[in-house]
Amino acid sequence: MENKILQFKTNINCASCLASVTPFLDQAEGIENWEVDIHKKDKMLTVKTEGITEKEVIEAVEKAGFKIESIEK
Repeated sequence: MENKILQFKTNINCASCLASVTPFLDQAEGIENWEVDIHKKDKMLTVKTEGITEKEVIEAVEKAGFKIESIEK
């Protein structure tokens, strides 16, 4: 499976939000690394994949209680 960079718009917007979502993304299989730019208006989540699907990333973030939408490249 090829590694990809997926990007999403989220409402993860502070250090506390990051702390809440971290266990969900860290436990998700197939993520090499991820980061949220909480300093920009769009609160972009960037995920470097190792096999995880876009749908699985969305499910993990929603399970953590946040809104997320895919950004088409």
